[in-house]
Amino acid sequence: MHLIITDAWLAKSRAIYLSGTRLVVAGFVAALALMVVAAGLYHWVFLKGAREGWPVVGALVKLVVKDEFEQRDRFMRENLDVMAKRLGEMQAKMVQLEALGERVAGLAGVSPKEIKSSMGSGGALVGSRSLTMEELQGTLADLDKITDQRVDLMTLMESRLFDLKIKKLMVPTQQPVVGGALGSSFGWRIDPVNGQSALHTGLDFPAAQGTPIVAAAGGVVVTQEYHPAYGNMLEIDHGNDLITRYAHASKVLAKKGDLIKRGQKIAEVGSTGRSTGSHLHFEVLVQGVFQDPQKFLMAGQNLPVTTGQAQPPK
Repeated sequence: MHLIITDAWLAKSRAIYLSGTRLVVAGFVAALALMVVAAGLYHWVFLKGAREGWPVVGALVKLVVKDEFEQRDRFMRENLDVMAKRLGEMQAKMVQLEALGERVAGLAGVSPKEIKSSMGSGGALVGSRSLTMEELQGTLADLDKITDQRVDLMTLMESRLFDLKIKKLMVPTQQPVVGGALGSSFGWRIDPVNGQSALHTGLDFPAAQGTPIVAAAGGVVVTQEYHPAYGNMLEIDHGNDLITRYAHASKVLAKKGDLIKRGQKIAEVGSTGRSTGSHLHFEVLVQGVFQDPQKFLMAGQNLPVTTGQAQPPK
């Protein structure tokens, strides 16, 4: 491309030759300059017009701002609807949790009135509208408060259930000779040594010498000694004035003061003391009064069996 520039005052002319590359560069520079000028003019006109309230510019600004606000409001509304739906699902789960809590409360000995709330709701849908942000925040605050109450109540029920579990573990319900057959029962019988009628104060479990003897319940060993009648004997205190006695053992694996858990091996069957053969003599005493151990063992037939080992006394 040839450009000829003529100066009328100096009566001169000048020719400029633009190759393809120069022409492209020149066009790009011109377009960039026009864009910068247009952007600056647009910015200046809209800012000045918006500040001074020019009619046409003010109307355009209002339309742009209104459209942005409408889009933002629509976006927030859609998100609020989603959050409200999730909140409704959470409330439904809280109702289910409340029903479960009432059932568990009966097992824990907690009054169901303590876990009542106004969470339950229902009825025919007559009309509906979207929640406002303030309503949503208020509902979330109420849900958070009720959740805290549920946590406190569940903690209370857990504590009650744990206490009940501990109490069950402290009652002699496990058979002291696992799988052993019952021999002589509690009550009056003919004494096998002198042949006279006498009160049998416990249960006899015939078993081979060395058969493990396990604790019928958890507790503390309060007696470990040799008795003329009972032979090698152990007594375990389970609290609440309840004591179990294990007699005629060939070997004792626990000593006085040991903490024993339910099902733990504490001795081995033998025939020490006043005995006519290898067996375990098992007694239950409440406030020093002999009780029929069979009543306790029958109550524990559906309880899980636990096992453990005690270290022999040093």
